[in-house]
Amino acid sequence: MPGTLYVVATPIGNLADLTYRAETTLKDVTLIASEDTRTSRKLLNHYKINTALIAYHDNNEINQAKNLVNKLNNDESIALISDAGTPCISDPGYRLVHLAKKEGIEVITIPGPSAVTAALSVSGLPTDHFYFEGFLPPKKGRKTRFELLETLPATVVIFESPQRVLRTLSDIQNYWGNRVVSICRELTKIYEETFLGTVVEAENYFSKSKNKGEFVLLVAKKGYTLN
Repeated sequence: MPGTLYVVATPIGNLADLTYRAETTLKDVTLIASEDTRTSRKLLNHYKINTALIAYHDNNEINQAKNLVNKLNNDESIALISDAGTPCISDPGYRLVHLAKKEGIEVITIPGPSAVTAALSVSGLPTDHFYFEGFLPPKKGRKTRFELLETLPATVVIFESPQRVLRTLSDIQNYWGNRVVSICRELTKIYEETFLGTVVEAENYFSKSKNKGEFVLLVAKKGYTLN
């Protein structure tokens, strides 16, 4: 009998957000496949979890997925985690899950924190329809993505780094006009912040602030107003 692959969500900032089920799973599995073992070790040490770690990231994903499936076929149980949030959502994991399913290995989700749903829930924007874009291309293909997303009848969710947030706001203004946006920074952490306003107002606000931490930008559909 092959082992089981568990896809385990971990905190996006606040260590207290690890679920009891996730903690139990991470203690019980044979091995934890982690995006960055140094980052994950801090979480595991906090919960006194001594399970062995193995690196699984963008640079080794193809070969490591095969290696991990071999271990699963040898009756080992493995938990897949990312640095923060739910694996496979703009993080490594898809290839491992896909290969495991092809091999007939059971894959179980251990749900929990996700920056996407956390940001949507406090955005103040319509959430009945949303489109998750993740990280935009930094250069090649960026203009094409903006053009494709322009007329979507949904709130668009974008992940962004502090170094590029002002550039992305400028691009939104240039390609889509002065849309309504909600911007979440440092979700679940001490300096958590949520901004709601127009793109122009956001550019003015964030050009005067110290932009640290990860950002989630939510852009309202064309024609939406705050009135």
